[in-house]
Amino acid sequence: MRFLDQARIHLQAGHGGAGCVAFLREKFRPWGGPNGGNGGRGGNIYAVVDPNLNTLIDFRYCQHFKAPRGEHGQGKDRDGRAAKDLVIPVPPGTQVLDETNTFVLHDLVHPDQRVLLCQGGDGGLGNRSFRSSTNQAPRICGEGYDGESMSVWLRLKILADIGLIGLPNAGKSAMLRALTSAKSKVADYAFSTLYPHLGMLSMDHGSRLVLADLPGLIEGASEGRGMGTRFLGHAERCRMLIYVLDAADPDRSIAAMHKTIAVELDEYDPALRDKTALVWLNKADLLDDSERSAAIDAALDCGFAPENIHCGSALSKEGLPAFTEHLAATFVALSALSASATSSVDSSVESSPSSPIVPASTDSVRSPQSLQPTPWSPLP
Repeated sequence: MRFLDQARIHLQAGHGGAGCVAFLREKFRPWGGPNGGNGGRGGNIYAVVDPNLNTLIDFRYCQHFKAPRGEHGQGKDRDGRAAKDLVIPVPPGTQVLDETNTFVLHDLVHPDQRVLLCQGGDGGLGNRSFRSSTNQAPRICGEGYDGESMSVWLRLKILADIGLIGLPNAGKSAMLRALTSAKSKVADYAFSTLYPHLGMLSMDHGSRLVLADLPGLIEGASEGRGMGTRFLGHAERCRMLIYVLDAADPDRSIAAMHKTIAVELDEYDPALRDKTALVWLNKADLLDDSERSAAIDAALDCGFAPENIHCGSALSKEGLPAFTEHLAATFVALSALSASATSSVDSSVESSPSSPIVPASTDSVRSPQSLQPTPWSPLP
């Protein structure tokens, strides 16, 4: 399955059905009067989270979505049937942005979460709604209201607990294969990962962590070089990051690798630098003891805590058991800290005095019975 994390779609909600001009014609009822029904409501357009989806590839082949129109009113006081709503399934982690691809309108993260994108138009009024003491036989009706129309961007930010970040050919895909059952591509050339790959890491206490292997960063990625920084959006939802550095690279030092990653993260979003991060010095099986010590010292000079630096090999799985244990413990502690912070915020909100509730004005409520039809359509 191909991966697509951004798509533009065009939406058109259903138009409301037109009202009807009709008069009662029955035996023994010479003054039957108007009995034209109202038009039905047009269909709304909703976006619903489908947990079984993980890409926006379906929107590459279908970009236009149009909800059906409401049925027209009929005689004998028969109102038109409201149209069925159109539901668009999206994967978890999808953001809905405006046409300029700037402002986030909705953020869909929870399974079966449902948001309204476009509202269908109200149906027009039939001539029975215009009967009054001064107009006993109205020959006018409403045409119905148009449904909303708009273009939006869909942006997918995968829901992962931990993100793997590093330069190309640092061993991120091999790291993902070693920690999980994922079958991401591993090759001896740069940019073998063209889109994010997900893997599931099972911990000892039964819970599981979702790891995301992100495409490699190079110097100038924020300017469009290499794969760019487009895929860094997937790291925004990660609680932790793992910096995968090639300790056996003869051309680049640990400090230079870390500087390149730090600069590109700052260019994209400085908040990514504030996330809890572990360092994995990969390909340590190619180093001797003195070179390993030098690599660890270089990582310490970059500002990482000693307990967050691990040296090993994803290919031979050397050092992985200890790293996995530390990774799980760090994530559990981070989750507990986040949960305690959330509970403290909730308790402070509950303890604060509640503000008086001001009833909303009913003048802005759209009701087919309270709106005058526009435009008028007189019968010939």
